[in-house]
Order: sequence, then C-alpha cells, then structure tokens
Amino acid sequence: MYAEHPGHAPTERAVEVHHPTPITPAAVTPAPLVPVQPGSVPAVASVVLPDGRVVTGYAIEPAKPEPVAAKPPVSRAAVNVALGGVGFLAVCGGLLLLTTFITALTALVTQLIILAAVIFGGWIAVQVFSASSHKGGTTVNIRKAVFKRNHFHS
Repeated sequence: MYAEHPGHAPTERAVEVHHPTPITPAAVTPAPLVPVQPGSVPAVASVVLPDGRVVTGYAIEPAKPEPVAAKPPVSRAAVNVALGGVGFLAVCGGLLLLTTFITALTALVTQLIILAAVIFGGWIAVQVFSASSHKGGTTVNIRKAVFKRNHFHS
C-alpha cells in the first residue's frame, strides 16, 4: 500500500467517502391558461417542400427597425464660416509657398551671378597674364633707363 520508511511503523488511514445528496426539484405549478381572442385571425400559409412535405404556419411580419433620428440641419452661416476658414488657410499656405519660392529663386540668381563673376574674372586674369608674357611686349629695365627730364644718365 504505502512505502515504509525506516524507523516508522506502517499505518493505515481511514478513508471517508462522500456521497452527493440529490436535490429534490421544486414543485412547479403550471400557470392557468387564459384564452385570448386575437384581434384578427392571422392568415395561415402552407408551403410545399421539394420532398413533398407540407409545412403550415402563420405568417409573421418582419420586425421593423426603429427609425433613425433625423440629423439637425446645419445653418448656412456655420457652413460659410467653415468654408471661409478653409479658404483663408489655403491662401496663407499659398503665400507661404510663394515667398519660399521667391527666396530660393533669389538665392539661385545670386549664386549664378557670383559664379559668372568668378569665371569672367578668371578669364580676364588669364588674358592679362598671358598677353604680357607670351606676346613679346616691350620690357622696360628701370636701372638702365635714361630719364631726360630730370637729367639722370646712366
């Protein structure tokens, strides 16, 4: 049954069994049936199924959904104010984009003018320095020059 441990005597345990007690159902008294006369006799409909069976029953009107509450009308003044606000924001955004474009265009033109000045200035410098050294122009040596006006002779 149980494993014995050294130094302990085997013991037996008492087992207690619980049995559920059944619950007795409460006495149900049927409600008295009161015959009710319908206001109108509903129409009985019969349907023949494809396998030949006939199903007969009363036609039931489908449940009608509750009408949706009508939205309150929006005043013309509110619509005009909203449209005016949207138009104003569009104009402000357009002016901001226009000023940004003009600023960028001005910076581009300024850069192009500076670039043209640097290129043209470089071209002029090349013309000046190349003309004096390569074309055999007159070189004046001041130490050997004779200045007749002040009577300096060498």
